[in-house]
Amino acid sequence: MTSRFAKALLGALAVFGATFSAASPALAQFWQCAPYAREISGIQIRGNANTWWDQAAGRYERGHEPKVGAVLALKSYGKMRVGHVAMVSRIVSEREVLLTHANWSRGGAIERNVRAIDVSEAGDWSKVKVWFAPMGDLGLTSYPAYGFIYSDADDAVAPAPTKKLQFADNRMASVASLIDGLRN
Repeated sequence: MTSRFAKALLGALAVFGATFSAASPALAQFWQCAPYAREISGIQIRGNANTWWDQAAGRYERGHEPKVGAVLALKSYGKMRVGHVAMVSRIVSEREVLLTHANWSRGGAIERNVRAIDVSEAGDWSKVKVWFAPMGDLGLTSYPAYGFIYSDADDAVAPAPTKKLQFADNRMASVASLIDGLRN
């Protein structure tokens, strides 16, 4: 490696390191399920997940049929003292959906398009099983559910990368360009 190239590479890595540090909070964001569900669904309810169903009364339609963009509200149960909320990202069948949610399998992490099935006897989504990453399958627990809270608009969208993350990607492209220029 030439001295000029080595210095440029070290400088580029230093810039990348500073950029990565600036972007780390975005990458390391610890999400709770309720703020994340609010952000991606457009349903403007605050507070613990187990309060969403009652708060939605009179503000949002509620029901027992999954729809893309709707939020599935789970009741408090066992170790899940404050309930859970997750947005329906895709309907697979009348008793299976894919959910996008946070803070389920891994503390604070976002999971996209994970499987959830209706295991209620009546087929009304009053009891569900949800994908649990550490098992690589549906979890063993059947969770009681209130039902679905429907967004009143087409606000539900897949979350976009944060601007900080895009900044880091753009900075990496600049670093790669600088290194290529020094090689030539």
